[in-house]
Amino acid sequence: MAGKFDYFVVLAEMRTGSNFLEANLNEFDGLQCYGEAFNPHFVGHKNKSALCGVTLDQRETDPMSLIAALRAAGDELPGFRFFHDHDPRVLAHVLADRRCAKIILTRNPAESYVSLQIAAQTGQWKLSDMKDRRDGRAVFDPAGFETFLATLQQFQQRVLHSLQTTGQTAFYVAYDDIGDLDVINGMARFLGVDQKLDALSGALKKQNPEPLAEKVENFAEMQAALAGFDRFDLTRTPNFEPRRGPAVPGFIAAATAPLLYMPLKGGPVAEATAWLQAFAPDQPLITGFTQKTLRQWKRKTPGHRGFTIVSHPVLRAYRSFAAHILGAGGDSFPAIRETLAGRYKVPLPKPGTDISDDQRRAAFLGFLGFLKGNLAGQTSIRVDASWATQDAVIQGFAQFAAPDLILREDRLPGDWAMLAAQVDLAAPEAPAGDNAAQDLARIYDAEIEAAARDVYQRDYMVFGYRGWA
Repeated sequence: MAGKFDYFVVLAEMRTGSNFLEANLNEFDGLQCYGEAFNPHFVGHKNKSALCGVTLDQRETDPMSLIAALRAAGDELPGFRFFHDHDPRVLAHVLADRRCAKIILTRNPAESYVSLQIAAQTGQWKLSDMKDRRDGRAVFDPAGFETFLATLQQFQQRVLHSLQTTGQTAFYVAYDDIGDLDVINGMARFLGVDQKLDALSGALKKQNPEPLAEKVENFAEMQAALAGFDRFDLTRTPNFEPRRGPAVPGFIAAATAPLLYMPLKGGPVAEATAWLQAFAPDQPLITGFTQKTLRQWKRKTPGHRGFTIVSHPVLRAYRSFAAHILGAGGDSFPAIRETLAGRYKVPLPKPGTDISDDQRRAAFLGFLGFLKGNLAGQTSIRVDASWATQDAVIQGFAQFAAPDLILREDRLPGDWAMLAAQVDLAAPEAPAGDNAAQDLARIYDAEIEAAARDVYQRDYMVFGYRGWA
């Protein structure tokens, strides 16, 4: 069939009306939907072990062979229904394939969940005549629904992200709209079919048309449980911080121990590096990794552990401030410092001059005020890795190699001993730390804590930090 698409996929879930939608698509002369072609347990429809000459075993070995067979089966535009637990190899393929039309079918998750419970209870997954209907009532399980919802949202988010990043669009249809003849005809036009239906298919009927209150035994409990779901994500912390890369070149490995340090700038980097060096004082640490050389190190270092160290957000922000903004040494950022003082009115003293604790406190508070806008994408200054959120940096690591262990700076002697024990080595003596904590203690108060929490809400939440003092 000529057109902009070679085949189509209906991205849906169980109990969203996909059977009814398929029946209506098959009413068009130019369309043929082949059911759940990539269901792990059958091919197309229940108890079927072959489709278009491709057996279940052949499909498992080469799933793309079934797509090719569907396309070669006739003059109609072929398609199939696909759920989150179907063959993931096929999902990756169809999402990237611009010649595959995407139809996205959704339904109120609470309705889908209840319908799924009733179908599982009655064993009835389709209904063609009301005389065959089996009655059933669901029992709402809050934990089960939360798991169901998380799985559904993860699948939907993957589909959406793929469409966004590849510049594609899809035909979205809700459960309540699949009974609208105009919508079904519009879907056919999206697929390239000019034919219009005069009526919808009568092959299938709605199984449970009653309101939820009549379909759920513990409806009051269901209402109470759903009231606790944040439907509009009101408690979410917005995150406009730029995504970070894996930062592999900054990783550090011990010369003789199977330990890989993934530094979080602004943390106790010098202290951690000295601890790694203590395993073999006369041999240099391994640095300058590329992704290729890191893979090679991992292959030849069995039993290795990758670790990073998180710090309290207040202490880490202060350490970055002292090193890059307040100081005048080799780690300072003079251009950023000048901009902070001139454009953002941070009360910074001249580099290298002695300042009082009151001046230091005022300058640090001004820096925290700048960070709030900087991390929110409201300034022209880069979000430096030394004050980026630790959560964002670790997510960047995970694009290539997530740390096996996340240690905490305030528990380092004990955490280091635990880490060394995991690779059957005695832990070297913990090296002395810097003076950042002592300097911060002289100026720390509730206002600084509140300002830091305002900047680093995500780190406080993700890592469970409380007040620093």
